[in-house]
Amino acid sequence: MRASSLFPAILILLSGVFFSCHSAIKLTESGDYDGAIDLCIRNLRGKSSKKLKYVQGLELAFSKAQERDTDAIASLKSGGRGENWIRINEIHQNIRRRQEKIRPLLPLRAETGYQAQFDILDIGSMENESRVKAADYLYSRAESLVEKGEKGNKMAAREACDVLNDLSRRYYRGEYREKDALLKRARELGTSYVLVELKNQSGHPLGELFRDRLLSVPPRDLDTEWREFYFDSREGEYFDYKVSITVKNVDVSPERVNERNYDDEKRVEDGWEYVLDQRGNVLKDSLGNDVKRTKYTVVRAQVKEVHQSKATRLTARATVMDERTGSLLDSHDLGTEILFEHYAATFRGDERALTKESRSRIGNAPVPFPRDADMLLQAADRMKPDLVNWLRCCKGIL
Repeated sequence: MRASSLFPAILILLSGVFFSCHSAIKLTESGDYDGAIDLCIRNLRGKSSKKLKYVQGLELAFSKAQERDTDAIASLKSGGRGENWIRINEIHQNIRRRQEKIRPLLPLRAETGYQAQFDILDIGSMENESRVKAADYLYSRAESLVEKGEKGNKMAAREACDVLNDLSRRYYRGEYREKDALLKRARELGTSYVLVELKNQSGHPLGELFRDRLLSVPPRDLDTEWREFYFDSREGEYFDYKVSITVKNVDVSPERVNERNYDDEKRVEDGWEYVLDQRGNVLKDSLGNDVKRTKYTVVRAQVKEVHQSKATRLTARATVMDERTGSLLDSHDLGTEILFEHYAATFRGDERALTKESRSRIGNAPVPFPRDADMLLQAADRMKPDLVNWLRCCKGIL
């Protein structure tokens, strides 16, 4: 290699070494000991000749990191607060991961013969101790919150679930004391149980089918993490909230049959005719051909129409009550109308005169009127989406 090309390569190599070393020093001086450790390890791993600056840089950064963490642990322990064991365990985990990083390099000797010294802690026993005490704290915290839940504080019970889930995630995925039973109880206490019932104050019989159609709501459409809806109650069951759908009025109109007669009229094509000039002769075009034009005529048809109609109107009011206090939390008005209409028609005259609307009714025969009960079932189907939407977001249900 020529000297002119060798010099830039050496310069780049030396600048990289200087930058790495300088970065490690800056990281250590700024307090980012673990960043300095990672940088030094990258420059030492797999190297048969260990540079002194990286060996000593790793030794210094590791020593400062261990000192910082042991001081923090001592301070947290002196505080005497149970929740501190969570942070202590996190620090113990950091120490373990740090020691695992450098363990493959030990014993670590520089190319000059200098051997680094590392204060390796028996972190396994320390980490186990802090894990147990952190779990004990969380379990006791959950017990305290469940006690509040037993007194009606649902938010405390839900917090207990979060605490116990944190305990499982961090420390004990499997068995730990009565964790699973306590979690089950916390979930029961934190869940709002809602009974939905139907009342009829309309004076019009509704029937069981109406109730079934209106209240047949799949659990997935209403239930959430902390809400469970029920549409049947059993003796001895307790509910936090009661939703009452009270049918106030059912109005079924009489069966109406109206007849009317009307005429359809239209101007239609009716062949062709010659165009005559002023003298009464057939007009010729420029080529000498006879000029023709479309001939129109007005046609008429007499239509006899039969219109059948029947309507059912239903109004209701939904309310949600707090069963503990008896207070009204929210209300919502519900209402719908089912309209039955049928047209049948016959005609006399020219069919070409019929409008599109008339044609759609010609040939239809009168049909039996729907039963009151069937129209009420249609009303229940139409009212249900509004009811479900309100139940999803009704105010007051925690």
